[in-house]
Amino acid sequence: MFQTVFEQQAAQEAAGKIDDVAFLKALFDHIRPQKSDNIEEAGKAIQALCFLLQQYPAFAVALRNSILRLLDEKSVISLYSDHGIQSDLGFFTEIYRRISRKLLPDVPDPKYLKDVFGQIFYRVDDAEWVSGVPDIVWRDFMYTLALHEGAQTLQLACVQELKDALQVLSYRLSASGFDPELILQHEDLENNDSPFITQNIEIQKFLSLATPNAQDIQHLYDVLKRCEQLTQQIRKANAKTGTSISLTALMQRMLQQIERMQLLIDILHGLLLKHDVTDAITRLLKRLVYAECKKNNLAEYLRHNTELLALRVTENASHTGEHYIAQHRKEYYKLMGSAMGAGIIIAFMAMFKVMIASQHLAPLTEAILFSLNYGLGFVIIHMLHFTVATKQPAMTAATIAASMDDHGHDSKNIGNLVNIVAQTTSSQTIAILGNVLVVIPVTMLIDWLIVQYTGQHFIGVEKAHSLLDSNNPLISLSLFYAAVAGICLFLSGLIAGYHDNLAAYNRIPERIAHLSWLQRLLGKERLTRVAEYIRNNLGALAGNFYFGCLLGFASGLGVMLGLPLDIRHVTFVAAFSGYAFSALDFQASYALIGYAALGIFLVATINLLTSFGLAIYVAMKSRQVRYRHWKAFAKELLGAVYHQPGRFLLPPKKSP
Repeated sequence: MFQTVFEQQAAQEAAGKIDDVAFLKALFDHIRPQKSDNIEEAGKAIQALCFLLQQYPAFAVALRNSILRLLDEKSVISLYSDHGIQSDLGFFTEIYRRISRKLLPDVPDPKYLKDVFGQIFYRVDDAEWVSGVPDIVWRDFMYTLALHEGAQTLQLACVQELKDALQVLSYRLSASGFDPELILQHEDLENNDSPFITQNIEIQKFLSLATPNAQDIQHLYDVLKRCEQLTQQIRKANAKTGTSISLTALMQRMLQQIERMQLLIDILHGLLLKHDVTDAITRLLKRLVYAECKKNNLAEYLRHNTELLALRVTENASHTGEHYIAQHRKEYYKLMGSAMGAGIIIAFMAMFKVMIASQHLAPLTEAILFSLNYGLGFVIIHMLHFTVATKQPAMTAATIAASMDDHGHDSKNIGNLVNIVAQTTSSQTIAILGNVLVVIPVTMLIDWLIVQYTGQHFIGVEKAHSLLDSNNPLISLSLFYAAVAGICLFLSGLIAGYHDNLAAYNRIPERIAHLSWLQRLLGKERLTRVAEYIRNNLGALAGNFYFGCLLGFASGLGVMLGLPLDIRHVTFVAAFSGYAFSALDFQASYALIGYAALGIFLVATINLLTSFGLAIYVAMKSRQVRYRHWKAFAKELLGAVYHQPGRFLLPPKKSP
């Protein structure tokens, strides 16, 4: 099959009608497997082509000349310097560009090799088999092709294109190092000894050399290594100073530019000093094909950017999450006490909720009042240092993910994960018990006091049965509504992390402390304490308030949209059960009591599993945890549950 393609190319060359693009496209059409994941088929096809080229040297010459002609005749710089490197259009502009190009693709420009490249690797799944074929197979193909034996003029043209692309990338990296948003966070980059400036100076010197040696090239590697290290340091520092979408994209682009420059230098190194470059060319080929296949892929773009942004958000949230984990018995019982305190507040919040609902207000007005009741109540709970149990997963999931360091996902990291999951599970269990064990008797006490004062129960018998039926998992959608509340919990965790990041990035505490009129009003020392409180609590306060708003608007949104949408939160289910049984004068059947207890247990379970599952997925996704790591983690976790179930219910006496 390959032989026919070469014969057709020879016939066209004899007729003076050379079409290198069509020739290479036909060649790779024969290499491409029927299913993109059939790597073995693609590898065998390349090996068959290598065998043919060895048997017919004229075919190897034809293919080599075709590739070199394309590199000489087409504009190559954009392929080397743009393909696979994030654009500077901005986050939302790039999203719009990808969607529009997906619906209405660009017209290929034959002058540019990047467009020709797209005509050869035109299938969106080509990256799968090109990347999957082992490097040794591609290296054998390039050895057989023997590009170094091509015409000297064509080789010199290829070297010049590589130098031009390196120069373009160098200028862009220097410009990125002077980005105002980056300098605002890291003023030292304005100095003349910034590695982003130095690399451009050194690369200009290198490109001006007539015959560079190995020492000159090694110096370039060292300069770029310093740029890479500084960029990584800045990214880590952003965990404390905060970040934005544009700054995240900038850091990602700078690292991609550095990596591409290192790869181009690898190829130049081999070509100039007559070393083997097949490995570097193989790596470049795979990166370019992957970039071509993913250039309009929206999911890929979102993943690359949101992973980094989620890392910053979850790292900020993780600082708050540490306060929700009991590492030993003393903290365990302290957490129970704070949860019991929250139960008192929630009993009154449930009372206000029933009072608002009894007014039968317009859906929007009712939703706003519900939101204020929930939101302000949760804020008060936080300010009093009390704990709502189901607030834990959204915060602690980030702490769990943070236990995995930046150097991999080895057995030590997985052990840390399992240990923190055990601590979190025991902490959540005791916090739920603390909430429920207090909220039920407090609601009964409130109802008793109302009876003593008014002679009537807080709610009537009909309302009591309605509340119990609405929380019965066998005859209502309470478990679905519990999952909705779990999603709200998850979103509140992200909101908390976002506001912590916002406070750090925009230096809100420092700006508040600098307000002259507030200094005169409160005094400098008191204002400093206020600013410090905002630094440590802004995210938690925002997360609690918005969590209340999400809960409050859920039912109203369901009414306005005509959808079965509502929430069930374990603490409020327990509170409403307390009011209901008290209204019935405790004349309830064992079945009714059993259904109420079952409802509380299942709602608590769904609240926790939904919020915790979503939160830990995002938190671990931000650290690029892949399937194999999840599999190892699940195996280790199940083993720990089987062999040491007690540690998931009760922490050790002393901190490990």
